[in-house]
Amino acid sequence: MKIRKRKLHIKLKWGLLPGVICAIVLGIVCGLFFPAWLVRGVLTFNGLFGNFLGFIIPLLIVGLVAPGIAELGRSAGKLLFITAALAYGFTLASGFFSYAAAELAYPFLLSPAAHLESFAAVAELKPYFTVAMPAVMDVMSALVLAFTLGLGMSSIQGNRLKGIMLDFRDIIDKVILRVIIPLLPYYIFGIFLNMTVGGQVVAVLGVFAKIIVLIFAITAVMLILQFVAAGIVARKNPFPMLKTMLVAYVTALGTQSSAATIPVTLKQAVKIGVREEVAGFVVPLCATIHLSGSTMKIVACALAILFIGGQTVTFAQFAGFICMLGVTMVAAPGVPGGAIMAALGVLQSMLGFGEAELGLMIALYIAMDSFGTACNVTGDGAIAVIVNKIYSRKHPQGAGSASPQTPETNIQGVRIG
Repeated sequence: MKIRKRKLHIKLKWGLLPGVICAIVLGIVCGLFFPAWLVRGVLTFNGLFGNFLGFIIPLLIVGLVAPGIAELGRSAGKLLFITAALAYGFTLASGFFSYAAAELAYPFLLSPAAHLESFAAVAELKPYFTVAMPAVMDVMSALVLAFTLGLGMSSIQGNRLKGIMLDFRDIIDKVILRVIIPLLPYYIFGIFLNMTVGGQVVAVLGVFAKIIVLIFAITAVMLILQFVAAGIVARKNPFPMLKTMLVAYVTALGTQSSAATIPVTLKQAVKIGVREEVAGFVVPLCATIHLSGSTMKIVACALAILFIGGQTVTFAQFAGFICMLGVTMVAAPGVPGGAIMAALGVLQSMLGFGEAELGLMIALYIAMDSFGTACNVTGDGAIAVIVNKIYSRKHPQGAGSASPQTPETNIQGVRIG
């Protein structure tokens, strides 16, 4: 019994990020001496896993987006609409801010000499075999179906179809947690092994380091802007509020989950002057629908991969990508790396990313997952301040005001104090 407990303890401490880092390092090192037959074996696994990703992405979109929209719509109300609009607005603002910063910085940070001709064919070695796994529908059809089902279920208030979709979501969550997430380090190992054999790994690692530095900088600026906006609305000094919310920021760095950080975010939101009933409504909701940090990372990483791949995308195309990304990631499961899983379909359909580009996006995103989550939960405090101000105008008496919580919106059941 003691041995089993010890093994479980080790398993819990070995998270996804250390696994990805080890996969990158081992892929580079092993690429220096692995024989061709062994490299082909790894490429065979990568081909199978990549085909499985292509098969599961449309199902992932339907299984996550449709129930997510249905659950939001069921408890629709004015305060819900205001909170959702603010969360989506903050998410869009971070995406466009990240786009502008990356467009300005990449010509200086990323040398044109670092352009890669192709991510997919970095070496002449081929897999031993491949298994075709055609998707049941394309990505855009999956998005349209998910929106149609989600809005329809929220409109008719039906329980039978919704129950089926919730069960389907549970299946997709299991696939992500039990299949995709555990196998990702091996997949990333194969990507970097292939790049090392093809002689492109140095350029890619240089890009990684520069993107991480840029994202750190724009995350700090974005958080300041969010709290300045909240301070203007609430007529408060934004910097003490931001300082108080940094406790939630640090907590999210360790948990890598917005949902797991909810109790701390709630407590800190109350400390900066948000009413308990407002915080109890806004914070759990924003843990699902506010993804400023995640959007910022995905936009910056996607632009970098397009840049080093020598591809060009118009502003109109990328604007549509950012807008769709903000909606699609609402369905992101509350696990490390969940946002990038939900975003794969949009990257594939709107930016034309292939298997290798998606693999690099996953590696880049997970390498900075904690910091994106921390940005998300800290920004939840700014949204709570704005919603609290709007709510206080109609309910000036805090003790006698009706609580905006409903059983559907505050499903986490988190209590403060």
